Amino acid sequence: MQIKHLPYEISNFRTLILIAIIVGVVAVVLWRNYRSIPKNKPHKLRGLWRYHEPYEAVTTKHRGTTSERWIVSKLVRYGLKPTAIYHDLLVTKASGKHSQIDIVVATDVGLIVIEVKDYSGWIFGRGTQEYWTQITRYGKGRYRFYNPFKQNEGHINALRRLSPQMRQLPMYSLVVFCGNCKLKNWNHIPPGCFLSTGRSVVAAVDHIINTKPRANYSDKWEVARLLQQAVNDGGDPNLQAQHVADIHDMFGFDRRFD
Repeated sequence: MQIKHLPYEISNFRTLILIAIIVGVVAVVLWRNYRSIPKNKPHKLRGLWRYHEPYEAVTTKHRGTTSERWIVSKLVRYGLKPTAIYHDLLVTKASGKHSQIDIVVATDVGLIVIEVKDYSGWIFGRGTQEYWTQITRYGKGRYRFYNPFKQNEGHINALRRLSPQMRQLPMYSLVVFCGNCKLKNWNHIPPGCFLSTGRSVVAAVDHIINTKPRANYSDKWEVARLLQQAVNDGGDPNLQAQHVADIHDMFGFDRRFD
């Protein structure tokens, strides 16, 4: 009787083997898709898995630019606590208008204020110049843009207005160039200022943390509260609209007729 049922049992065993092979192939394909998701891109759906970018412990994909979120991810991977990284802040300046700050990192040596720039081509300039130059298309395109160190100086001044402690706290300006660009002939970088590419941002932050003296925080909770409030303001639609209107007014977009 057992011999009579043997062909059926063999057929059933072969079916199980076939199912196991199919499941194994599907698992390998899904795993390869998961592993192939670029680390410097916002997460994507691949098969049944969703890859979580490190920046999601700090911010969302709707805040800031792709490069800013990529920098945040690199800082998290470097080992900084997500609670010490603040992204897309909006701070009120002395004029009553707002200053938009890309990233602030709270460290033992003080605050590192990061300005992220997306450029291609060659970038020329001095830390003391009012404007820097971008050259593209093998020299055919030449554009001027405001010195990011001076721009970040305005951000730092806005942060210092938040409280007496913030006025005394060491703050370091870090300008980071992302994109397909090269920094050419750089000199006269002001004291307390640092310049890097996106690839070298971790090295720049590590240098600041490991070479500067420890900061004297009188109240770390106050600093965290003020920075978090600035992040909340950065996500306020009304404040965002006012900030855009202030920029338009500064450049006179509404007063030009072509």
